[in-house]
Amino acid sequence: MKLNQEDQFIKEIQLHKDSIHSYDTFPFDLPVIKNLKRLLFHPNVTYIIGENGMGKSTLLEGIAIALGFNPEGGTKNFNFSSFDSHSNLDQFLRIAKGPYLPNDSFFFRAESFYNVASNIEEMDMDASPYSGSRIIDSFGGKSLHEQSHGESFFATFTNRFRGQGLYILDEPEAALSPIRQLSMLVRIHELVNQGSQFIISTHSPILMAYPDARIIQLTEDGMEKQRLEDTEHYKVMKQFFDDKDRLLHHLFQ
Repeated sequence: MKLNQEDQFIKEIQLHKDSIHSYDTFPFDLPVIKNLKRLLFHPNVTYIIGENGMGKSTLLEGIAIALGFNPEGGTKNFNFSSFDSHSNLDQFLRIAKGPYLPNDSFFFRAESFYNVASNIEEMDMDASPYSGSRIIDSFGGKSLHEQSHGESFFATFTNRFRGQGLYILDEPEAALSPIRQLSMLVRIHELVNQGSQFIISTHSPILMAYPDARIIQLTEDGMEKQRLEDTEHYKVMKQFFDDKDRLLHHLFQ
């Protein structure tokens, strides 16, 4: 059953502006942080979109860390660091939660998923032979390093995401073909119908197409709710496919 506004896991975030002494240093110099007042999340799917440099990944990272996730991704049980590069944004976020805790949760970062896969192998190698099932079994049983990036991504979405969960995804389309992105939409729909909530940063108009989702576009001037058809991502792709030759002619002038 889909979550509604009364029982969604994460309702909104606000910024502790009184605790910020300067907006001249990272991450407070990012457009999304400078203009952040109150960000409301949809009970089912919220997309955070915008051009590179707007602060999408930093925002998702801050939310995830504030909720107890490892900065590089995984479940809340993952506790490793390949390179300590995350910001301290989490210390300045106020997160309004719903009345119930998710039964499952995962923070997926495309850029550091290799590190998550490596950590899974390390933990499985170090585990006692009497400890029972391996961690990799919950990801489909096959080493994530022995699959393509797209296959390992989709194995995680298909096997590790169990429903009734909170899933924070940072550019999950990075290694997915268009067909796989459509399959990802199907998987999101399955999990939404199993009581899950998604917060997704993406550049993919395909992935943004989930019906009735909330799309929040970040700009230099702030953030605003958008229809898919009004986003720059959609407009550029539509222009390309509607009149590819004309667009390329102007680009190559």
